[in-house]
Amino acid sequence: MSIQLLRFPDGFTWGAATASYQIEGAVNEDGRGPSIWDTFCRQPGKVWQGHNGDVACDHYHRWKQDIALMAELGLKAYRFSVAWPRILPQGTGAVNAAGLDFYDRLVDALLEHGITPFVTLYHWDLPQALQDKGGWTKRETAEALAEYAGVVAARLGDRVAHWITHNEPAVTILNGHFTGEHAPGKKNPMDAAWAYRNLMVSHGLAVQALRAAAGRPIQAGIVLNCSPVHPATDAPADVKAARRYDGLINRMFLDPVLRGRVPADVQKMFGLLFRISDDDLRTIATPTDFIGLNYYTRAVVRHDKAVPFVQASEIRPEGSEYSQMWEIYPQGLYELLKRVWLDYKPAHIYVTENGIPVPDTLEPDGRVPDVRRIAYLRDHLAQVHRAIADGVPLEGYFAWSLLDNFEWAHGYRMRFGLTYVDYETQRRIVKDSGRWYAGVIRQNGVER
Repeated sequence: MSIQLLRFPDGFTWGAATASYQIEGAVNEDGRGPSIWDTFCRQPGKVWQGHNGDVACDHYHRWKQDIALMAELGLKAYRFSVAWPRILPQGTGAVNAAGLDFYDRLVDALLEHGITPFVTLYHWDLPQALQDKGGWTKRETAEALAEYAGVVAARLGDRVAHWITHNEPAVTILNGHFTGEHAPGKKNPMDAAWAYRNLMVSHGLAVQALRAAAGRPIQAGIVLNCSPVHPATDAPADVKAARRYDGLINRMFLDPVLRGRVPADVQKMFGLLFRISDDDLRTIATPTDFIGLNYYTRAVVRHDKAVPFVQASEIRPEGSEYSQMWEIYPQGLYELLKRVWLDYKPAHIYVTENGIPVPDTLEPDGRVPDVRRIAYLRDHLAQVHRAIADGVPLEGYFAWSLLDNFEWAHGYRMRFGLTYVDYETQRRIVKDSGRWYAGVIRQNGVER
């Protein structure tokens, strides 16, 4: 069978992504304040084997090495997050100059290597000082994010053109305030409802603050983790459950940002809990320049009356291939991209995360032969190419992740990286998948 090269449009952005708490370490250095994840990791039983991000990948000290690694791979862009507690240790007020200096140096070095920075303001590490005052359940936190956005954009906006307000607000709200699996570990529907309102409003306020402070035209957007939702069977109860679940994980976030409204069926499902004023909806719908989509798997759901509000739960389909966490379902990425484009018509879309956790082994010859990750990336990039061919205005793709790192409640047992990290020595070893991805970038295409 002949091999076909699926070529991508000229100028397509090839990148990789990370997040501050997952890689930086240095949690007590240079004036950084504690975050909710520093606190959460100290609570017994919350994180696998009590792991934490105190050191992580030590990127705070090894950033030059990591940028050299990006250059070796040929990355055209790097998506990273700024640690809010490094910039404003109390969440508002006094600015920590050393924190801004770190990201200033990082951005300059990226640009020197021809790598475009994509900056995410909030990737879950809320300053603990704000959490002590109620965190995302308080409107003041939305206003604090806007203040923080203005501070960072005033310093970096002359060189950074691409800005992301939030990464995966669904995780902050549902995992952080409803199920308690993530920091701050709340399990209260009312907390989740208030967090939803305030966090979504903070997105609009942050977009406005970024544009006001940057001093030049910028591209501002938000990153949502979305999945196609399939019913477990054709039974009417499962079909209705899938629609409700789609409202919970997809439309509840897409509609306010891109349509300025909460979907009627979602409003009905949650009643007064998730009501948002017209003024707030106008703020949330502050025009964005792009939408970022993180995709890992689909959701297959059945009717489950035991689940509050949504009355739906996910199942694991039999006969599918699975990573350490999820079903591997490449065509779901095409479904998602096509659906968002047809339903919402955003001007520009990026795949801002896509990757797989599989057990990686460092072999005696120094290689990490992660063949399953290569297969995963190849199959998903073919679906990206298919979406572009169908007219989806997809501008770029960011692999998750550049480095193995601290994977939140899973600690260090899940490895997503294109690069293997020996956490004892902090040695970096490019995996076979990293070298394969470098080839994709060189060819601006993927072989099928």
